[in-house]
Amino acid sequence: MQELFRTQSSANNEEPGLVLGLATTPEELEALQRLRFDVYTKEMGVIFPDSENGIDKDYFDEFCEHLMVCDLQTNQVIGTYRMMNPIEAKRAGGYYSESEFDLSELDNIRDVLTECGRSCIHPDYRNGATIMLLWAGLIRYLQQTQGRYILGCASVSLMDGGRQAAKVWQDAKKQLALHPELFRVKPLTPYPLDKLPILEDGEEIKIPPLIKGYLKTGARICGEPAWDKHFNSADFPVIIDVQNMDKRYQKHFGL
Repeated sequence: MQELFRTQSSANNEEPGLVLGLATTPEELEALQRLRFDVYTKEMGVIFPDSENGIDKDYFDEFCEHLMVCDLQTNQVIGTYRMMNPIEAKRAGGYYSESEFDLSELDNIRDVLTECGRSCIHPDYRNGATIMLLWAGLIRYLQQTQGRYILGCASVSLMDGGRQAAKVWQDAKKQLALHPELFRVKPLTPYPLDKLPILEDGEEIKIPPLIKGYLKTGARICGEPAWDKHFNSADFPVIIDVQNMDKRYQKHFGL
C-alpha cells in the first residue's frame, strides 16, 4: 500500500489508529473487493452481475485507483473508495456513471472531472473519522491529478419502501429550484418519482450518512435519481467543485 495519511490511537485505545493509502498489489485490491461484497451484497442485498466467490469486481476496477483504510491494530481493511480520472475514463470508454446518466451537460468540464464510487466502510467503523480520512484521500488524489470536480452516484436503498429516497429527493428538488445555474445530468432509467411515498410534514427521516457528509462539504445533487435494480436503490448524481467547497472543509483539507 502506498501510504497517504494515518491517525493516532487514542490514549485508552478505544479508537484505534487508522492508515489510508492506495492499493498497489492484486492482494490489496482483492481485500477491497471482498469488503465491497460484504457490505453491498451480504449487508444490503445488492446483486452484482460480475461478482463471484465473495468478490465484487467489474470492468472499471482496472482503470481506477483504489483508496484503502486499514486498522493499524488488526491490519484489517475497513474502508475504500475507487477513483477514475479523465485520462483513465477515456481509456475505459467513459465513466461508470454513464451507465446510469446522460453526462452530456458536463462535457465542458470532463478534462478536470474525476469520478469516485464503490464507497463502503465496515459497520464497526462508520464514523466521522473514517469518512473524513477517505475524503482527505479523494482531495489529495484530485490535487495530484490537477482535477477540480468530483462526480459520483449516491445510492439510497429502497428497502424501507423509499422513505429515505423521498427525503433526499425532497431536499434536492428545493436546491435545484433555488440554483438553476448548477450542472444537471439526466438518468437513463429514471426512478419513477411518483412511486416515492409522500412524507408527512415534520416527519423525521435521517438522510444516509454518506449523502449527509457530501452535502456538508458543499456537494450538490445534480439531477433526478436513476433506478438501479441490481442495487435495489435510487441513485442520486452528486457533484462537487472543490474550489467552492465549504470554507471549513477547504481549510481542513489544505485547499
